[in-house]
Amino acid sequence: MLIGILQTGDVPEALAPRHGEYAPMFEAWLGPAGPGLTFRAYGAHHGVLPAGPADCDAWLITGSKHGVYDDLPWIAPLKAFLRDARAAGRPIVGVCFGHQILAEALGGRAEKSAKGWGAGVHDYQVVRRTNWMNGGPDSFAIHTMHQDQVTAIPEDATVLAASPFCEFAMLAYGDPEAPDAISIQPHPEFGADYARELVEMRTGVTIPADRGAAALASFGRPVNRQDFARWCVDYLRAATARRSGA
Repeated sequence: MLIGILQTGDVPEALAPRHGEYAPMFEAWLGPAGPGLTFRAYGAHHGVLPAGPADCDAWLITGSKHGVYDDLPWIAPLKAFLRDARAAGRPIVGVCFGHQILAEALGGRAEKSAKGWGAGVHDYQVVRRTNWMNGGPDSFAIHTMHQDQVTAIPEDATVLAASPFCEFAMLAYGDPEAPDAISIQPHPEFGADYARELVEMRTGVTIPADRGAAALASFGRPVNRQDFARWCVDYLRAATARRSGA
């Protein structure tokens, strides 16, 4: 299965030498759960989009420092591409900004949250378990970094996981047992070292000092990033098999 990674931001310059770019992070995260997966990256934030949805078997949208509401020339074309990909039956996974822009593209809304920054390790409760979410815990912890949130979901979206801080933390679009797309607000692709260094770099700059300190204190707890990787791979394989058999 070839997964197209729609990159919507860059790793901060100060952290890139140690941690690399976002596309390889996603490959390293999903790879153990999906041996045989291959990847192709597109710099969507630089205006580079695929020729069409059929260029890859599935699509993944990364996080970004930008907001879906920013007046940037690449955002509207990316939304249009995501709608086309869904119409073409190509499964989609969105993460953080990817979660937000997918919701907006399909009829929801994302905006800067009055709750402010979410950072560090956050806990989420599974509120709907689907057949492709076999195994794994009923609540899970994942590294988090965002101040924007989805605030209204499309009519055909189903909430799969939530937290007191983030009401729409994980969504499925269409039939939740056989969705066209799934998305999640936190960052399962972040390793602990990168997540910690990102919080350290932003604390007192964009993240208030007290919230940054609380986020830094949360590191060291186990996270369930590989549970979500397995769910993603199981979803993508099932969706691809359905399309192939249609």
